[in-house]
Amino acid sequence: MNNKYEFTGETRDVSGRTLYRIRALRDIREDVAAGDLGGWIESENNLATEGGSWVYHNAAVYDNARVYGNARIFGNAEVYGSARVVGEARVCDEARVYDEAWVYDKALVYDKAIVYDESLIYDEAQVYGCAEVCWTAEVYDHALVYDKAKVFEEARVYGAAQVYNAARVYGSSRIYGRSRIYDSARVYGDARVYGDARVYGRARVFDKAQVYEKA
Repeated sequence: MNNKYEFTGETRDVSGRTLYRIRALRDIREDVAAGDLGGWIESENNLATEGGSWVYHNAAVYDNARVYGNARIFGNAEVYGSARVVGEARVCDEARVYDEAWVYDKALVYDKAIVYDESLIYDEAQVYGCAEVCWTAEVYDHALVYDKAKVFEEARVYGAAQVYNAARVYGSSRIYGRSRIYDSARVYGDARVYGDARVYGRARVFDKAQVYEKA
């Protein structure tokens, strides 16, 4: 039985699907009290009927996507396809999470960022600006991917690493430590960038190259 939320009867069309606005039936968390209006979902399959998860404002969750745990979807964000947002994760603003992507733990996706395919964002990682993470890429630990950066294919960004500006990280490359990849730099193949390394400008790091610098 669903004693967490109800449908208000108000509907909205998104991508040819009919979504329904929700209303809290009980106090769910500090900022969601009984009677508060929420965002839009297609069915109860999209938002767990237990726990502190919630869809706010004009946010939308539909298709086979699911939000559960204590996850929150804010603003005009959309989660769809077979995506999952779980744990304490948040998806905000104009962000999109779709296909079979997962955002979990305390990860944050916001601004106009998009996360799709089978990519994973977790731990306390953040993806924002107009950044993209896709294919089977992973961003985790305290890593940041932002601006117009793109991380894709089988790449991993973790530790306290940052990828930003118009940088591209792809292939089976690994970016970690406190390294920074920015400007129009490209890191790909089986390359490794770590420590306090900086890769920037029009630099290219590829094949099995390793770039690092000790603190």
